[in-house]
Amino acid sequence: MKSSAKQLLLSIQHSPEGLTLAKLLTLHPELARRTVQRWLSQSITQRKIVGVGEGRARRYVVATPSSVTAPELSAVFPSAISLSLDSQEILAYVNQPLMVRKPVGYQWDLLESYRPNQSWYLPAPLRRQLWKMGDAGQAKLPAGTYGRTLLNRLLIDLSWASSQLEGNTYSRLDTRELLEHGHVATNKTAFETQMILNHKAAIELLVENAEVVGCNRYTLLNLHSLLAENLLSNPADEGRLRQHAVEIGQSVYRPLAVPAQISEALDKLLNKASKITDPFEQSFFMMVHLPYLQPFADVNKRVSRLAANLPLLRTNLCPLTFLGVSEAAYSCAILGVYELTRIQLLRDLYLWAYERSTQEYVVLKRDLVEPDPVRLAYGTLIKRMVHDVVVRPEQDALALLEGYLQEHGIPEEKRADVLALTLEELRRLHEGVLARYGLRPMQLAAWQARHSVGKV
Repeated sequence: MKSSAKQLLLSIQHSPEGLTLAKLLTLHPELARRTVQRWLSQSITQRKIVGVGEGRARRYVVATPSSVTAPELSAVFPSAISLSLDSQEILAYVNQPLMVRKPVGYQWDLLESYRPNQSWYLPAPLRRQLWKMGDAGQAKLPAGTYGRTLLNRLLIDLSWASSQLEGNTYSRLDTRELLEHGHVATNKTAFETQMILNHKAAIELLVENAEVVGCNRYTLLNLHSLLAENLLSNPADEGRLRQHAVEIGQSVYRPLAVPAQISEALDKLLNKASKITDPFEQSFFMMVHLPYLQPFADVNKRVSRLAANLPLLRTNLCPLTFLGVSEAAYSCAILGVYELTRIQLLRDLYLWAYERSTQEYVVLKRDLVEPDPVRLAYGTLIKRMVHDVVVRPEQDALALLEGYLQEHGIPEEKRADVLALTLEELRRLHEGVLARYGLRPMQLAAWQARHSVGKV
């Protein structure tokens, strides 16, 4: 086998584009398929070659010696995160210097070959494991109920952890002070502060509208608009698809550059995503394909992380907060998709990150009180009434509310409870919850100026 192994390696070395298994068998008809497959597996383990792509289209290229040693790879991915052999191979490849990694463009087949509810990025045993970890026991309640119960905690955790993955230096305590009390951390840039606040607004959009948002353009564009507000060099790019080419830092991947192709790919992506019935598969699908497509001028990964939470929130599963995920580990996992169109490293990270998230929330799950049935049934109306009272400070609030209750045909036996809840919402109103009611700070200030504290 030694001479055969040498010939196989030489064939791959003489093909800069790499060779598929079928091509290797054609070049070496004297070798059995099983023999070549065994050599490929051994050579990958020994880091002589690297596999690029999936299925029949997978190509094998020579692995250039990496400047990253095994201990350093362990530092990127802590030992607590269990990595498959495929993931270790991906990690070794993406940690090579840029100059030796092969430039690649968008591979349409990654999206085209996916068949919703037939293709699975997350195998059945893994999906069952995720369900067992994330089941909050509230599947029969209206969409978003669990997320609303956890909203204050979720706003802090997800805003902080997702921002950290973008290099934001706010601490968790800083984030809490900003979101709960409006205190801007010292020695932090305005950019970092804005990023945290944008996350809060985007998370509120998902949680408060879990019944209606979905894998569609409206949701995605508005999610981007909130996350990108006041952060892009060109404000016109907020909530709009990319109209120009972009480059990915520290990567040899070049996304699509033609606007028509970007739009076409996004439609296909969303169409497939909307058909996926399992919330975890749908979540992971969004985490894979949104960054890979890069539909926006910037903020793509942030959009993908929040979009990955949409099916979980809608199904009342524990959210994915990314707590404990390092920027280096996340970057390597995403690079594996960008440059090799391989999802195994990102999948291993997803599983670990979700388990970590559910561990953080397990105590909260046990201590949750039952949602108020009146608030649950009339939540949308209550928010609308709060909004209209605040934007009409010159009108008598009680008269306005009573008119609403009568206009919407609220049963007599429920009116007092709905009115009491609405008045309580008005008394507790502060700038940290304004997005919930579609209000702005100036509107709150104008309303408060006409009403004394504790009185509506």
